[in-house]
Amino acid sequence: MSNSTEFEKQLQVLRDAYIESLPEKIRQLNIAWENLEKNWRVENLRELYRHAHSLAGSGATFGFSDLSAAAREGELFLQGLLENPALPSRAQAAQVQALVAEIENCAHKTDPELKTPLPTILTPTPVQNPVPRNRGVYLIEGDPALGNLLARQINPFGYIVRAINAVDAVKPASTEAPEAIILDSTIAATQAAGLEILNRIQAAHADPLPLIVLAARGDFPDRLQAARLGARAYFTKPIEINALVEYLDLLTSHAAPEPYRILIIEDDPNLAHQNALILQKAGMITRIVTDPMQMTGELIDFNPGLILMDLYMPSASGLELAAVIRQQEAFISIPIVFLSAVNNPDIQLAAMRLGADDFLAKPIGPDQLVSSVSTRAQRYNTMRYFMTRDSLTGLLNHTATEERLEIEVARARRLKSQLAHVIIDLDHFKMVNDTYGHPVGDRVLKSLARLLEQRFRKADAIGRYGGEEFGLILPDTDGPTAVRILDELRVAFGQIRHQAEDADFSVTFSAGIAAFPPYADAVKLNDRADKALYLAKNRGRNQVALAG
Repeated sequence: MSNSTEFEKQLQVLRDAYIESLPEKIRQLNIAWENLEKNWRVENLRELYRHAHSLAGSGATFGFSDLSAAAREGELFLQGLLENPALPSRAQAAQVQALVAEIENCAHKTDPELKTPLPTILTPTPVQNPVPRNRGVYLIEGDPALGNLLARQINPFGYIVRAINAVDAVKPASTEAPEAIILDSTIAATQAAGLEILNRIQAAHADPLPLIVLAARGDFPDRLQAARLGARAYFTKPIEINALVEYLDLLTSHAAPEPYRILIIEDDPNLAHQNALILQKAGMITRIVTDPMQMTGELIDFNPGLILMDLYMPSASGLELAAVIRQQEAFISIPIVFLSAVNNPDIQLAAMRLGADDFLAKPIGPDQLVSSVSTRAQRYNTMRYFMTRDSLTGLLNHTATEERLEIEVARARRLKSQLAHVIIDLDHFKMVNDTYGHPVGDRVLKSLARLLEQRFRKADAIGRYGGEEFGLILPDTDGPTAVRILDELRVAFGQIRHQAEDADFSVTFSAGIAAFPPYADAVKLNDRADKALYLAKNRGRNQVALAG
C-alpha cells in the first residue's frame, strides 16, 4: 500500500470518528444554549462560545465546511456579546438561538468530496550528529609498534582498530566491514604490499572507503601521492589523536538528524490526532494531551521542541497554560504556537505577551501546518543549541546541566525510577596547563568531552560545569552501575596519550557519584556527588567514589 493510500485510510478513520462524535458535540452546544437562556451569566456565555469556537475550528477539517462557516458566524457574534456581557436585547437572544439552530442544521451537511493531500516529508536540519559506537577501521602500517600505539589511542573513542602489517601482507578477513582506512604513507611509497592490501580492500566495496594518510612530513609530492590514492585527509607525525578522531567521526558518522518533537495540547481528540498524523507523516514525533491538567508531566517526560496548543479548552485556556509554562525556567524558551479559529487581535496580542510565538488559523492545510511547525522547531533547536552549549567542548553548559538535572529528577520521581549524577574532575590539570600550555590543556578537555559523548547513551546528559569539571546525568541507572561504567571510562581515558610540542603524556580523572534515591532532589544530588568527588581526590585521585 502506498504512503498516500495509507495516509488517506488513516484520515478516513479519524473522519469517521469525528462524524460519530458530532451528535454529542451538538448536544453539548444545545445544553450550553439552554443554560445561557435560563441564566444569562458570563460563565454560561463563555461556555457556549467555547463550543462554537471548537466546531468552527474542526468542522471543515473533517469535511463539514458549512458547519465551520455557521459556527464561525456564531463565534463572532458571541465574541461581541462577551465584550459587552450585559443582559441582551430580545433581538440578540433570538439571534443567538437562530445561530445555534443553523449550526445544528449544518452538522448534517458534508462536503461532496474531502481530499487531504499527503504533507511534504521534511528532514530536520541537524544541529549535531551523534556518533555511532564500535566502528571498524583498518590501519595499514609497516611498524607494529606504531600500529599498536595508534590502536590503543583510537580504540577508547569507540573504534575497533585492526592493524594490518603490510610487511607480512596479511589478507583482511572478508567478513569484516570497516568504515575507514588509515594508511602509513611510508608504506605506500616503498612497499608494494601496502598498496596491494589497500587495493584489495577497496575492490571489495562498491563505494571506496574513506582513506586517511599518515605521513612523516607534509611536502607537496607526498600530499600529491596521497591525493592520487584517494586520500580524504592527511596527517603529519606525531599524530594529534584528537584531530584524527574528530575526522574519523566526520567520515564515519551515519546518524540521522533528531526528529522534531511536538507536544499537541487540544481538548478535541479527533482534531488532535488529525494534526498528529499529519506531523508524523512529515517525520516528526508527536505526543497528545487532551487534559490540560496533565500538561506538566508530559512536558517533563516528552521534552518537546514545540508546543501546538488550542486557545480555548474547558478546564484551562491556552493563555493560562502558556503562563504556567513560562513560569518554569526549563521551559521558558520552548516555542508555543496557538492553533485556533480566533482572529481577535487583542487576544493574539495578549498571547504574544505571555510568550506565544505564532497563531495558526483553523482549519489549516497539511503543508502549511508542517511548514509553520517545522520552521519554528528548527529555529528553536538551533537557538537552544547555542544557548545551552559550552563553546570549547560542545557539551551542555553549567546552567543547562543544572536545568537538565532538575528535569530528570522530577521524571525519576514521577516514574519511581533510578538516576545517577556524576561529577568528574581532571587530576592535576593545573600542572598540565602550566607545563604544556593552555592550548594543549584545551585539547585534553576536548578529548575527554569526545570520549564522554561516545561512551554514553543519547538519553544521558553530559555537561561541562567549568574549568576541568564535567557533569553526567544517567537516567535509569543505580549507583553501583554508574561506578562500574565510570571506572571503565576512567581506565580508557588514562590510556590516551596527549601530544605536546616535545612530549606526550597521559591524564587521569576522579569522579564522585550520587544516586536518586536515596538523595531526593537535585540540590542534594549535586552536593553529595561533589563530596564524593572530594573523597576520591582525598584518597589519591584516579578513582571513583559513590556517596553513601
